[in-house]
Amino acid sequence: MKKASERETNPTAKEIFKTILANVELADKESMLICQDTGLPIYLVKVGTKFQVDCAKIAAALKEGAKRATVEHPFRSSSTHPITRVNPQTSVGEGLPILYWDFIEGSDVLDILMIPKGSGSENMSAMKMFTPADGVKALKKFVVDTVLQSGSNPCPPGVIGVGIGGTADLVSKLAKEAIARPVGSHNHDPYFAKMEDELLEAINSLGIGPMGLGGAVTTLAVHIEWAYTHITQNPIAINTQCWPARRARAKIYPDGKVEHGY
Repeated sequence: MKKASERETNPTAKEIFKTILANVELADKESMLICQDTGLPIYLVKVGTKFQVDCAKIAAALKEGAKRATVEHPFRSSSTHPITRVNPQTSVGEGLPILYWDFIEGSDVLDILMIPKGSGSENMSAMKMFTPADGVKALKKFVVDTVLQSGSNPCPPGVIGVGIGGTADLVSKLAKEAIARPVGSHNHDPYFAKMEDELLEAINSLGIGPMGLGGAVTTLAVHIEWAYTHITQNPIAINTQCWPARRARAKIYPDGKVEHGY
């Protein structure tokens, strides 16, 4: 955010950056929430094949942890029944928390990354099924158009996560995984790494700026994750992350040591 502030040229945008950075400093100093919307609890769990663990117990513990974080600490419960809109005030319920599991060959670590995802950015998600004949230009245009239509809603400048390939459900998961990467990192494939830079330049040329009030910095990074897909389709999904890009990680080792980070 500090580097983005230094790149910004719009006077209004620079003032917004100043307010954002003051917000971060105050939240850190006073142990306060950086934003009132603490979102829905999403966990990306990577289980090492050499780490002996009961995944069902881990899932139960994460659910209880999300509940306790809401009941005992200042997390706002944003979970609600989709039809009755009844809020249990626990951040958990049918289908929540959201758990994504991956298994890492040869690792002896349990890696848990928690992403509290707010509605302002999540509501700007988009997915579309393209065909191979549509070409790469159509995919890029879809990303840029989605960001343009989102405007100020996802609290820019944040991170644009893009999933390409797979199926309708997998591509959305890939886009979510993309926003969890270290900000500004590149995809391991040179083709997609170049595409990330191209989209970053295109999106920042839109002039949306911080909080949608104009400026040179509309997004901090574009991250792409991809998968092989069917010969007759080419799905793409966009998942936007707001500027706080909150996350918390716990790495648990066989000897019981826990390493905290982001």
